[in-house]
Amino acid sequence: QVQLVESGGGLVQAGGSLRLSCAASGRTFGNYAMGWFRQAPGKERQFVAAISRNDISTLYANSVKGRFTISRDNAKNTVYLQMNTLKPEDTAVYYCVADRTILVLTPTGSWGSWGQGTRVTVSS
Repeated sequence: QVQLVESGGGLVQAGGSLRLSCAASGRTFGNYAMGWFRQAPGKERQFVAAISRNDISTLYANSVKGRFTISRDNAKNTVYLQMNTLKPEDTAVYYCVADRTILVLTPTGSWGSWGQGTRVTVSS
């Protein structure tokens, strides 16, 4: 397991942008698939995006495709979520996830490590 710490959340107006970061502990970051989930108030947790451990493939929820971009910097043990054209419905707590057993990205995969979350609020 890795320890994950998210940052970069905050309050932004609709149409604005934010970049979330997730710093991971350990020396084997490159062996982990990484991803982001979110949970809005009163709603179930939702898959947002994922990136494979070899940085070859990415996967996005339909609701964020074309607006969000996930990337990773293995030298910095960090994964990012660039969020553009934000909408009020993007308001949620965003969680970073990691797992070294995931080889094929799916929105329903089981992730072994979770961060504490960072809150994103998009005002209309």
